[in-house]
Amino acid sequence: MSRIYSYDGIVPAIDPAAFVHPEAVVIGDVIIGPTVYVGPCAVLRGDFGRIILHEGCNVQETCVVHSFPGKDVIVEESGHIGHGAVLHGCHIGRNVLIGMNAVIMDEAEIGENCIVGAMAFVKAGTKVPPNSLLAGSPAKILRTLSAEEIDWKRRGTGVYQQLAREAAGKIAPATPLTAPEPDRRRAEAPVYDPLILERRRFTERP
Repeated sequence: MSRIYSYDGIVPAIDPAAFVHPEAVVIGDVIIGPTVYVGPCAVLRGDFGRIILHEGCNVQETCVVHSFPGKDVIVEESGHIGHGAVLHGCHIGRNVLIGMNAVIMDEAEIGENCIVGAMAFVKAGTKVPPNSLLAGSPAKILRTLSAEEIDWKRRGTGVYQQLAREAAGKIAPATPLTAPEPDRRRAEAPVYDPLILERRRFTERP
């Protein structure tokens, strides 16, 4: 069972179609939508403000999500938050990629289809237009993304959406082996399905 805690009587809400790793920590006013993946050692601390992860997002290993008092963190549909990133009181638009170890500060707004490079620092209050590539510390807009680059991002996020559907049935506590087996099988990433969210909505229609 994941480390889920109420705060001042407010209990996290997690859609049954989401996967939250058993070693993730989720506290207080956190709302996690369907087909969301939350990786091990991620911390979502909803004690100062609300955290909303919309459908198809992923928040990967060791990410921290928190906010300034009275501010919320929103990650819109298909947001992709890379390993070790920090989101603090910001708004992440639809289909955005936040690179590994990037930091997005309070009241920053990242428009849809943006890519924020690894290790970037996005200052408080920054407004980034859609389809932008930005990087650096402080982060600056480098150029507009191509349709091919946006599609590449979408495909990567699709793999995590499929992982959210499969992980619960594949992950289990284990005792390590003393040596690898002969002909050891390799782990394989989920097969990318470009219509995963659309298929899910179709199958759940009344």
